[in-house]
This record gives sequence, C-alpha cells and structure tokens, in this order.
Amino acid sequence: MNMQMPLLVSALLLFGAALLLLSALLDQQRRKRQVTQRLDGKAPGDSRVSQLLHALGASRLGQQSMKMDNETQTLLNRLGWRSVRQRSMFAALQVGVPLLALSMCVLIQGLFYPDVESHWIAPAFAAGIGYLMPKRLLAAAAQNRQKQLATETSTFIALLRVLFESGMAVEQSLRVLSQEGKQLLPALTHELRLILARVDSGLELGEELNKTTRLLAVDEFTDTCVILQQLIHQGGGAMKSLLALKQLLDDRRLTRLQEYISKMSAKMSVVMMLFLFPALLIVLAGPGFTALSRAFAS
Repeated sequence: MNMQMPLLVSALLLFGAALLLLSALLDQQRRKRQVTQRLDGKAPGDSRVSQLLHALGASRLGQQSMKMDNETQTLLNRLGWRSVRQRSMFAALQVGVPLLALSMCVLIQGLFYPDVESHWIAPAFAAGIGYLMPKRLLAAAAQNRQKQLATETSTFIALLRVLFESGMAVEQSLRVLSQEGKQLLPALTHELRLILARVDSGLELGEELNKTTRLLAVDEFTDTCVILQQLIHQGGGAMKSLLALKQLLDDRRLTRLQEYISKMSAKMSVVMMLFLFPALLIVLAGPGFTALSRAFAS
C-alpha cells in the first residue's frame, strides 16, 4: 500500500500533464483551422469536444439509450431541451457517465483492493449508479423548471392584462413579452419564443399553445393557454376569465405558503422538544432534584 500511493500520484500527474499538452496542441490546431476558415470566407466550425459529444449522442448506442425510455423524452421536453444538439449531449452523458464510473471503479479496485474475491460487484454497482444518475438529475431539473414556470405564470397573467387593456391582440402581446420579459420571466419567455417561431413558419397560434401545454404539463400555464385560445376566437369576452384565473393562482400560492408554514411549525415543534425542553427541564427542575438528593443524602 505504501508503494502504491506514490505510483498512483505519479501516474495521475503524468496523465494530467499529457492532457494539458494534448489540449494545448488541439487548441493550436483549432485556432489555425478557424483562421483558415475565416480567410476562405467560411464560418468557423464547432469544437472537437462538441463534435465528439454530438457523434457519441448520434451513435446507435446513444440513440438506442434515448429510444428505450419515453420518460426521458418527456423530461427533456419539460426541461426545454428540444434541439438535436441538446438531446445528443444528454444521450452522450447517458452513455459516457456509466463508462466513466465503471472505468474509475475498476482502476481504484485494481490499485487498492486487488485481492477482492468478487471483482464484478463494485463495477456493476458503479455502472448502475452512473446510468441512473443522469436521468435522476434530469428529472430534478425538469421538476424545478415546472415550478419556475408555475411561479412565473401569475406575473405573466398580470402583464398580459396590462397589454390587453392597452389595445394589443394576443399574438402581439405574446411577442412583446417574449422580447421584453426575458429578465423577469426567463423560462416562460423561452417557451413563448419557441411558439412564436413556429407561428412565423405558418402554424396556428392556438394549436401551438395547446401542444406546448401538453409538453410542459404545468397546470397554471395550461389554464392560461386555454383562456388565451378563448381570447383568440372570442376577442375580449374572456378577460373576466383571465382575471378570475389570476385570483385563483394567487389563492393557490397563498395556500401553498400556508401549508409550508404549517409544516415548518410542526418541524420546529419537534426541534424544540428535542433541544429546548431538556434544557428547560434542567433549569426548572434542577434545583428541586438537587434539594431532594441532598435531603436523601443527609
């Protein structure tokens, strides 16, 4: 063991130096290639890392890992990763992370635990964790984005009412918010820009709103899009529905806050019973117990 540690450190340092040298050479070649492409009047291409990830994601193994699970497709849609490059990057991660975890486990086991009887248990466990980790992280990110969209919808409705009252139509209001509301509503304006891009290509606005609601699966945004479709077909007759929906969303938010406060109160009660009550018991009952002990001792 004492001899293996310096060898491992030396190997890691040598590997790091080789990676730095290789990175410098690749960066130099990339810069030369970009200069040549600019002189020829061509746009510079993607980096080697992007090309490698795209190739790995577009490979048969990467595409098969994506096709095997429809839930992954749904989570990518909810996260907003709908382009080919983004899906290929996730497919590359889904293939590369298990391989990396397996390689690291085999390396560590071979260096530090060479006498293990069952050599396949730890690598199989590491490969399984590496396969499940990207999807679990994707599910958490998609859930957080759904919560963000639900939170932004209330502000989105208020801004829509202001624009409608100023005389703008539905599509015009959505275009204004998609450009001017990037800082205030980052997730929602991203979805609006995708919807309007498809509308510019000749598709119908109401149908695209309906498709987006099915992809995102956010109840607040779905209800808002239903009212927007009514406004598209009926004009200003659905303004009262929009106002009622705004009030309903505010009530839901207030209810969630009250539930959160109630849960926190219950948790704080447990904390107080565990930490504050023993200290209070010692302070209040300590003198009595001391007097009793002295009385019995005498």
